[in-house]
Amino acid sequence: MQLPVKNLLTSILGALLLWAAWPTSPLTLLIFVAWLPLLFLSDRSVSWRHYLGYTYIHMVLWNVLTTWWVAKASVIGGVSAFFANSLIMCVPWLLYYFTTKYVKGFLGSLSIIAYWMAFEYLHHNWDLSWPWLTLGNAFATHPGWIQWYEYTGTSGGSLWILLSNMLIFHLLKLYNQEGRTLRYFRNIATWLLLLIVPIIFSSFIKNNLTLLHNKYNVVVVQPNIDPYEKFGTGSEQEQLQKLINLSKKEIDANTALVVWPETAIPKQTSEDQLRDDFFLSPLWTFLKENPQVNLLTGLEGYREFPSKVSRFAKPFRGGGGYYEMYNTALMLDSTKAQIYHKSRLVPGVEVLPGFLAFMAPAFEKFGGTGGGYAKDTNTHVFTTSNNSYNVTPAICYESIYGDYLASFNRKGANLVCIITNDGWWGDTQGYKQHMNYARLRAIESRKWVARSANTGISGFIDPFGNIIQQLGWNVDGALKQTVPAYITDTFYTRHGDLLSKILSGLAAALLLLTIIRKIKTRKLSNT
Repeated sequence: MQLPVKNLLTSILGALLLWAAWPTSPLTLLIFVAWLPLLFLSDRSVSWRHYLGYTYIHMVLWNVLTTWWVAKASVIGGVSAFFANSLIMCVPWLLYYFTTKYVKGFLGSLSIIAYWMAFEYLHHNWDLSWPWLTLGNAFATHPGWIQWYEYTGTSGGSLWILLSNMLIFHLLKLYNQEGRTLRYFRNIATWLLLLIVPIIFSSFIKNNLTLLHNKYNVVVVQPNIDPYEKFGTGSEQEQLQKLINLSKKEIDANTALVVWPETAIPKQTSEDQLRDDFFLSPLWTFLKENPQVNLLTGLEGYREFPSKVSRFAKPFRGGGGYYEMYNTALMLDSTKAQIYHKSRLVPGVEVLPGFLAFMAPAFEKFGGTGGGYAKDTNTHVFTTSNNSYNVTPAICYESIYGDYLASFNRKGANLVCIITNDGWWGDTQGYKQHMNYARLRAIESRKWVARSANTGISGFIDPFGNIIQQLGWNVDGALKQTVPAYITDTFYTRHGDLLSKILSGLAAALLLLTIIRKIKTRKLSNT
């Protein structure tokens, strides 16, 4: 077999292993060896250009196989995300390739861990972020393995995976060089311990959670309305009444909070005129009849301005001012409204970075957004009228950002509410993965999660990542759950993603060392 064909097959194998290990596959253990193909490729005598090509093929296949359903919401947005994200994901591997040429031994091997962890951290914190494939997400269906996420967040899982792959890589190289020596068996024992000890440690973690109350209940509603038909169909009043009726079936005297999905209110609404909007009259009547109830709902809101207040502000046709659109979370009781605008927006579908503004017409044509939604720059914790819950209002995609949601908890949140509309993706792995990622947020914060989806999967998750109740795909209904409010702060809540920050610093140091040694090597070769 010619080397290029062998390398191509190695690249494809790596992508297949990652795909096979990803939630909700039962083959999660494959993640501990899934990076071996790329590690072996880096060890072969290939040029950096060829290595980049094989790595890019690997990343494109992994992205497409695992998240192909993204394109169901926006074809051009999805396809652009596959190719752009795959290219970005090649960067840490290319840096590793160069580092191992100039930094030998343990430090050189360690570099891929530092570079990948730095990549994940940086990729969570810019306008083209796509944290769906963060390695630590791979354990979302196994909360019993990862109770220690309350200390590390998903970055701890990423480190676990990378260490495992690196150890087994060196174990196989050692076997080829020395055979079954004592050192070989010691390395096997080390690798097995690396796999087993975190799981054992997880089972021994004891959590003494401080209880604020264990009295009130929360109702989540799943209306099951086709997202492609809900806007502009003439059925807006019917949709609103359905949400109200489903809520009424479950609420009682101890219901403190009702949760509706993302953009549940099927009408673009001025956030400055909520009390005066005739369309919302049934909603205000519902709250007046049930004064103990607070309603958390999604809304496509807008506000008007006399001037262009941001790059997201759009002019009215014919002039007369500007307006901003928002993907809004709205907390209402019978007297007041609390508002939060989605801050982590989906690239291509909800927002375009400024440097890609020239692509706006193409994105709009294929279902994306040109001007994009405006967003909040600060987190806002919602408080129920009887002070029973301080709520983290996570809108859809935001629930993937562990470090971001931890910032709500630092402001005193004691309940995570996720409102989403996963129906855009159809009956695919997308909504199943999204639901399971919410289990990670529960463990990190040691808070209950109440999740309301337009269709599949709505439900409740306890502070240990266990799904207590759920409504599946393509059904409507409502669920009620007594939800304790815990005010215990975890290490991760207090300090955020320290692990990624430390390894990002190490990555910078290794990159600097690589550059210095490359310069020295060139000088020596020229003398």
